[in-house]
Amino acid sequence: MKTISTLITDHIDIWTAAETEKKSGRGRASGNAGSVYGIKKLRELILELAVRGKLVPQDASDEPASELLKRIQAEKSSRLRHPPFAKGGKTAAAALLTPPFAKGGLGGITEDEKPFELPQGWEWVRLGQIGDWGAGATPLRSVSSYYGGETPWFKSGELTADFIDTSEETITEFALKNCSLRLNQPGDVLIAMYGATIGKTAILKVPGTTNQAVCACTPNKGIFNRYLLTLLKAMKPNFIGQGAGGAQPNISKEKIVSTMAALPPTEEQHRIVAKVDELMALCDQLENQHSNAAEAHEKLVSHLLGTLLIPPNPPLKKGGGEAGGISGGDSDWQRIVAHFDTLFTTESSIDALKQTLLQLAVMGKLVPQDANDEPASELLKRIQAEKAKLIADGKIKKDKPLPPITDDEKPFELPKGWAWARIGEIAERTDYGLSDKSFDVSEGVPVLKMRYYVATAQR
Repeated sequence: MKTISTLITDHIDIWTAAETEKKSGRGRASGNAGSVYGIKKLRELILELAVRGKLVPQDASDEPASELLKRIQAEKSSRLRHPPFAKGGKTAAAALLTPPFAKGGLGGITEDEKPFELPQGWEWVRLGQIGDWGAGATPLRSVSSYYGGETPWFKSGELTADFIDTSEETITEFALKNCSLRLNQPGDVLIAMYGATIGKTAILKVPGTTNQAVCACTPNKGIFNRYLLTLLKAMKPNFIGQGAGGAQPNISKEKIVSTMAALPPTEEQHRIVAKVDELMALCDQLENQHSNAAEAHEKLVSHLLGTLLIPPNPPLKKGGGEAGGISGGDSDWQRIVAHFDTLFTTESSIDALKQTLLQLAVMGKLVPQDANDEPASELLKRIQAEKAKLIADGKIKKDKPLPPITDDEKPFELPKGWAWARIGEIAERTDYGLSDKSFDVSEGVPVLKMRYYVATAQR
């Protein structure tokens, strides 16, 4: 019987072919987004299977998680009998021995709360049972002596990798002594609690503290910190859901420690992390392959579409007129048509095709010319006559004379019957406004700049 991980690797091509629709409904995902979407969902599946006990087989010789929890509870009870806990007052550690954790046995978890059947040797826990949790704080900004020391001070947006050791800001020993800051140690696991960063995680590589948007956990003995990191990653949708509903989404330390999770034996925690590393490395390779393939695909599309814009050979005869469009049998276009379903499969390639078609249209290369059409030069004569009449009737003002178009200005050769013209020549009137250099167009009316000349086609 095949294992879950074998089924994943044996059918990797199915995952990498998965695509996501573009939100606007036009075309498919841009670049390699379609392939990355499939790999993204594969990563999510790997994490979900890992924390459900489906990724690696269980070993009957492993010490069950129930024994691990007993030792953790005994160690907490021992600490409560010694200073500073024995001096009285309710502490964070003592709170774990009171409701809701104390009622109903370890964790106080009822049968109705359990979402699925656990593998042999696993136990349901509250996250508060498997480590010492604490949030950070922000020292007063007005006290300059709090900042610029040697202790890293991490914000939620800095939880960008599995392991972190460098922060944008640091604090001093003076701040640690005088502010409500928790000094976390190397190996502690961090999780973001506010806004768009909810559920982001990292493991500290150095001693450091955090602001109030980050909660830290020092795992108890027998809890592998990298397994806890994997568990929190898998539970990210859960935390995001808990934070929804307010103007500023957030979760709290209280919500984190009361969240239920499945805990495997210590030995299996290590096997799970090793298998997750193996499968995630495979996902990394696949993403790199698709990224390179997407880049090559984009270059190929750009090159082939570019050939359509190269000045044409002498026009081909077709019927009673002259062919000047890509529909007239052009070999470059036919080569693209032959591989159309392969070339135009992404949003970026479709956008490039649309832009090329527009460019071909205004170059006279999209459709054949017809020798029976009245040439554009005659159209321009009529436009000039009509404008002269409107000026004489006082309906429009006379424009300043426009300079003739020189050969150096013409960007491409025109088809027979077309003519170059300036925009002012083909418009009844042209008006323009003022552009204030200090004007912020992001909050006002944008200024539109137009090309000084256009190619005028036959009607």
